[in-house]
Amino acid sequence: MDRRTYTAELASLRELRTGITAAEKQVAAAQKELDRLTAQRARTVAGLAGYEGAQAPAVAKAAGLSVGDVVRIAPLLDPTPQAVRAANADAPAAAADRAAVAVPAPAPAAGPTAALAPTLTRPAPVLEPPGQPTPASPASPASPAPGAPSDVEDRAAADRPTAFAAPVAAPAMREPQETEPGVQADPATPPQGDAVAGQPTPAAAPAVPAASAAPVAAVPGPAVEAGARGLPALPQGPAGARFEAVTTGLVSKRPNFTQQARATVFLDAAAGMLAVRDQVVRLDLGARTPGEILDAVLAAAPGTERICITAGAPWHDGAERWSTLKDAVAAWLNTPSERWTTAVGSGRDKLAGHFVHQRQPVGRYAPAAAPDGPVTEIRSMGEWFDADGADVVTCRDAFRLLWQALRRHWDDAVLMGSPSQTGRDLWSRTIPTTGRWAGGYPVLSEELRGLLHATGGQGRTELLLPPRVPDRLPALVEYDRTFAYAKHLWKSPVGTPRRITAAAFAAMTEAEQVKALMSCSHWNIKVTVPQGWNHVGLLPAPVTGDRAWVYPAEPGTTFTTWAGGAEVHLALANHLAPWRIEVLGGLLFEDGKPLDEWGKRLKAAWADLTNLSRVHGDERQRTAAHLASRAVRSVLLFGLGGFAQRPRLVSGTTPLGEELPAGVEILGQDERAVTWQRRAGFSRDPYAHPEWAAYVWSGARAALLDMKYRQGKEVVAHAGALHARPGTVVYFGTDGIALTERQPWPYRGEVGDYLLKGHLTGPVDHPTGQEEYLKLRGLGRTELAAKKGADR
Repeated sequence: MDRRTYTAELASLRELRTGITAAEKQVAAAQKELDRLTAQRARTVAGLAGYEGAQAPAVAKAAGLSVGDVVRIAPLLDPTPQAVRAANADAPAAAADRAAVAVPAPAPAAGPTAALAPTLTRPAPVLEPPGQPTPASPASPASPAPGAPSDVEDRAAADRPTAFAAPVAAPAMREPQETEPGVQADPATPPQGDAVAGQPTPAAAPAVPAASAAPVAAVPGPAVEAGARGLPALPQGPAGARFEAVTTGLVSKRPNFTQQARATVFLDAAAGMLAVRDQVVRLDLGARTPGEILDAVLAAAPGTERICITAGAPWHDGAERWSTLKDAVAAWLNTPSERWTTAVGSGRDKLAGHFVHQRQPVGRYAPAAAPDGPVTEIRSMGEWFDADGADVVTCRDAFRLLWQALRRHWDDAVLMGSPSQTGRDLWSRTIPTTGRWAGGYPVLSEELRGLLHATGGQGRTELLLPPRVPDRLPALVEYDRTFAYAKHLWKSPVGTPRRITAAAFAAMTEAEQVKALMSCSHWNIKVTVPQGWNHVGLLPAPVTGDRAWVYPAEPGTTFTTWAGGAEVHLALANHLAPWRIEVLGGLLFEDGKPLDEWGKRLKAAWADLTNLSRVHGDERQRTAAHLASRAVRSVLLFGLGGFAQRPRLVSGTTPLGEELPAGVEILGQDERAVTWQRRAGFSRDPYAHPEWAAYVWSGARAALLDMKYRQGKEVVAHAGALHARPGTVVYFGTDGIALTERQPWPYRGEVGDYLLKGHLTGPVDHPTGQEEYLKLRGLGRTELAAKKGADR
């Protein structure tokens, strides 16, 4: 190509650019019009459902939709016969069970797998007399790793809302944009917040060659399999290819726009005090229904888009009249109003309907006269932090300090509707613009995301009962890991994973096996608790019921499970006794740093606020800074849980006496309506990365058992349950431990460090359940705070 041709081509390229820009504007205008017409069609379809003789096929034909689409918009038009509904009553649970066991586990390899168990039983290089295994020496760790939810946020995270509830005459069901923190990180909700959850990479000890390892006989013992919940396995043959693939055309990209801030006010619903900008106004909230709150707030602060309730929890008014707290909340959100209706959502913002949650619900409302008009949300401040008695002005100041702290590290930081949304938006603005991942991070295949969802548990929550601990506790001492998850973000899995079969793993050299375990990996294993073991369980075992995971510790117990490489390595190389591990298969990812920059900035913001909470001269500002630092924790915790992208649960209400949609689970009912939910599968979410959440959660669980304190490259101290005396650990709470005696664990104020949080002097009766434990924990925190105050 000569210079003249080059110049001509440049000129034509400029013309193309102009044409493309004009076409993009036309497409944007057309999309806006399409969104408007689509929303109008949804409202019309929902309105037709009010006619007694309406038929879904006729409505579908007129609307240009499928019958299924019509039923999703207007569940009352579901033509499914009543007999089929009854047969499908248990459909969600049955479907989940089928999904869990649909893929047959690979047949054990004859030679390599059999030889594998003794190889993995003693990975540390130890010289020993034949048949006399010595405990493996602890491996040298890698780097920082974050923690998990605790305190009130623990429960909030575990209870994170999982679905929207539409009102009785909801015009449309929209897909939730908020996700669980981890289911749990449930939240706990909480967040597992409060997720919903990079993990620590314990350094590896080289494995002993299989030939030199003394075989460890499988000792008969109790098996967890009988009560176990079936877990999926990696299929053989062509079907397994989908477990080593990404979703075509779905990539996490850096946004090319700036988020718009929402006008936010703060309301103490108990005292009727409203903080708007720099003013405080007293309001008459009447009976505190959503409509009355909206009327009062918008009269005092026109243009408000978000109302944060800091105290009073109006959604719990009259809760004693309902069988469950969720029923009470749903009824409050759907309180009839002549002036307000449930928001339908339109355009790019698909958020609509209400978010039903026992303590942190979200109500979205639009004027009844203009359902597609401006939306005002009613939310709980508890999504961000536990106000703990702080007044409405302090909560407003905390929100402002949070924004200012984040703004120092993100020029375009905006506090969105929830910590989860805020966390994911901030992360998206750290996606690299150069290098290998400049185009964004690919999203794994739906099959692989489903496997990680089913096999990647969240934080460990376990109450140990007698006789493993005393009936009368000499004391109850609580340790909590500081901003724990932030310690596990430095390394995370990226790209397409490589499947490792049992035979392939057994064929690796010891160094290769160690490297595989210490890399970002997820393993399907068969576990045997060693004889003579007298401490806590190390690996999660699946069970049916609410708990989902237990941690077997009885010698001789065998079970099959999935676990991250850090947990597997810890079981093999802990300083007490190696566990017998048989690798059935696994997924090996490339090590990357997709969360590292995000984590560093959040840690810096947290450190700024934590320091301000200690040195500020004004007590109100110290409290506000402390609350803001807790909000940073929620942003990380629930932002991480948002990556988990659990299968969606869509909920709604149907008038009493009407037929329910097919395949729904009834959550509750009152004299007017039935509240239900049903599974809607995975969405095409460009920010779905359950591999990151699973890796961090696995690392945090391992750190509850063994965490190393380093000075440079030297290990100077250890902490965690395995470094306490057997029989002294009472409780695991995601990122905290309760014991019967104090520990010499150093506290440096760094992320991940174990902080003494409470000390209740005994003897006290052992708690029989979660609620009793939480009461004792509260007493212990009060006693420790009083002692510190007296010492000053």
